[in-house]
Amino acid sequence: MQQRKDEQEATAAKTTLRLLEKTVKDMLVDQGRLVEVPYTATLGDTMNALVANKVVALPVAAPPGQWIGASGSMILESDKQTGAVRKHYIGMVTMLDIVAYIADDDGSNDQTTDVANLEKKMMVPVSSIIGRSFEGLSLWTLNPNTNILDCMELFSKGIHRALVPMDSQMENIQGVELVESASSYKMLTQMDLLKFLKDHASELGEILSSSIKEIGCLNQNVYAITDRTKVIDAIKCLRTALLNAVPIVESSNDFEEDHRQLVDGEGRKPIGTFSATDLRGCHLSALQTWLPLRALEFTELVSRSPLFAFKEGVSAPKEMVSCQPQAALGEVIEKIVSKHVHRVWVVDEQGLLAGLVSLTDIVGALRVSLLSKIDVM
Repeated sequence: MQQRKDEQEATAAKTTLRLLEKTVKDMLVDQGRLVEVPYTATLGDTMNALVANKVVALPVAAPPGQWIGASGSMILESDKQTGAVRKHYIGMVTMLDIVAYIADDDGSNDQTTDVANLEKKMMVPVSSIIGRSFEGLSLWTLNPNTNILDCMELFSKGIHRALVPMDSQMENIQGVELVESASSYKMLTQMDLLKFLKDHASELGEILSSSIKEIGCLNQNVYAITDRTKVIDAIKCLRTALLNAVPIVESSNDFEEDHRQLVDGEGRKPIGTFSATDLRGCHLSALQTWLPLRALEFTELVSRSPLFAFKEGVSAPKEMVSCQPQAALGEVIEKIVSKHVHRVWVVDEQGLLAGLVSLTDIVGALRVSLLSKIDVM
């Protein structure tokens, strides 16, 4: 009996090791071409590109020799035959960068002024707003030969995406780089990594059976906005706290509660989610109308937008994707991938907020578990 058990464990260990030999290149098999915007594109053009391509971030390209890349990066696209540099990727612009710029006060708290100035703001070049969110401050590449564990190390630090050179001129390099030259790139995201791991769930073994609480990916610090918070104030909350999304909770009877600010969400009743991603469903004309609305009303309007019906199973903004602390990690990953969300709200038996699980939390906990598994092999 013990011998059979040992053999099964040895077989499972070999299976996991084979998975860990996979590389970034293996995760990009089905990836399409890289979508980008030029540094001269306006914010309006950039938002339209995000909407049209159903993405939440785009690299920004500029002529070589004129710009310093984010974090001093030098990520170049060059001609495959001649090696001549064609463009320089100077940074990544995310939907949060755009909404952070929209949320700037301009010295006034008049909400009418915010709406009136929106069209003017959307005419500025995208190069002028890079770096307003944490992710925009850096631009990374991942070598296609980087193994899964090293890829997970990057994504466990809160980096959501990286460019991957498909024919790198940098030899014998693995891992993360700030200097790169290649004739073409693709993008790898945290979501791509989780989808790949979900497709190879059988090779992860019993790790996926652990609860999110046991494995250590439950984050108990959760900030929220109330059902009375307006869209413009919700955007400002995201910008101030460098968050990509917040739950919407029922407002309390406390007259001192400031609905323009973030509140502690623990123990509150969640009724929706407000995310920078929701704004991907907004064209400029719609955004001008929706800024004065309450965030909850906004999510209801956007949830009916055809832009959020592009893929079966994708979660509409109004839908609350949640789980309990005892939920198995594999179950939570399934929800994230099938609903295409970047976080799951954790609720107790009464349906009150107890925390959240983000992609960063999951990748970090999975990596630690895999490393500990390797140590005992």
